[in-house]
Amino acid sequence: MTTDYATYIAGLPRVLAGAGVIFRDADGRVLYVEPNYRDTWNLPGGTVESDAGESPRQAARRETAEEIGLDVEPGPLLAVDWVRGTGRPPLVSYLYDGGVLAPDQLAAVRLQESELLSWSLLTWEEAEPRLSPSMALRVRAALDALARGRGPVELEDGVAPAAP
Repeated sequence: MTTDYATYIAGLPRVLAGAGVIFRDADGRVLYVEPNYRDTWNLPGGTVESDAGESPRQAARRETAEEIGLDVEPGPLLAVDWVRGTGRPPLVSYLYDGGVLAPDQLAAVRLQESELLSWSLLTWEEAEPRLSPSMALRVRAALDALARGRGPVELEDGVAPAAP
């Protein structure tokens, strides 16, 4: 056993955390953003700044305000996904319900131009081919939980683990 607590903590495995928000319009379409740093679309959200003491819920709100200019308190947690790392540490991703945005809120969307190229309200059929496979699984599971009125759903790489 190590006596230096800082050394012990530094030696622990690293896990990243991210948080996103599912916003919808009155027609049930979901708001997605097109980042300038990857080929696939995403939900508004980003990395949890745990060094600053930020929680996933706080990160979802901050990232949404930064990325699309809407400062909206996230609603219920819809999904938690453990995403195994490939070339990076594992990620725990939290998806929150952002609710249905009113027309004035949609009109107020302003993109963070340093990171985003565009945004759009999309049906699932329109969105799925634009999302990475892992994001598509995660969003689909969260939307299913929302439709059933039950959540959060626990996921591993976008899929609910088999029940024991």
